[in-house]
Amino acid sequence: MDNGELKTVGTGSGREIVMLVGVLALVAAGTIGTYWARSRGAEAANEPAPAATPAPAARPRTVAPTPAETEVIHADIYFDVKSTRLRADAVRLLQDKAARMEHASPWAVLVQGYADRQGAPEYNRALAQRRATVVKQFLVELGVPEASIKVVTIGQEGALCDEPTTECQQLNRRVHLEIRKLTRAAAEPLRPTLLVGDTIDTLAGRRQQP
Repeated sequence: MDNGELKTVGTGSGREIVMLVGVLALVAAGTIGTYWARSRGAEAANEPAPAATPAPAARPRTVAPTPAETEVIHADIYFDVKSTRLRADAVRLLQDKAARMEHASPWAVLVQGYADRQGAPEYNRALAQRRATVVKQFLVELGVPEASIKVVTIGQEGALCDEPTTECQQLNRRVHLEIRKLTRAAAEPLRPTLLVGDTIDTLAGRRQQP
């Protein structure tokens, strides 16, 4: 074999060695990459899971306070024509209502005087006021504190019935009682709504509405 053949053989062997080294390098790089990926996966699996963030606590529900409940009693006292005298049935009714009012509890009593339409309006208003005053005085005699009683005179403007029958006019000749048992925290005086021309009689004095 001459020198030319030796050179050819040497050159070919060198190239094969270089290619073999490159293949080995690629295999080694792949092996290292696979091992690194597996190592990272194992570390991630061994790491503790992050603690869950607690949900914000719900605010307590605010319930609006309800107004204080009161016991309410209604009653009607009826009178004869042009009369301010308490009848027997009216006396029994007032005695019953006064007995139900415990003196240890605060009470407010609204006494409203009415009249029928027979006669002049001024006369009927004065008659209704006298009727309401009679009822108030009798309640005081029965032990109801005078300071808890308010008198309102409405007269014929508060007539319930306009028919000229006896039954209808009897409904108009009345004194209406509104008795309220109040709580200690909500004991306030009654503030009745008056009609134009009505009068009100309280402990502070009497005043004429315009």
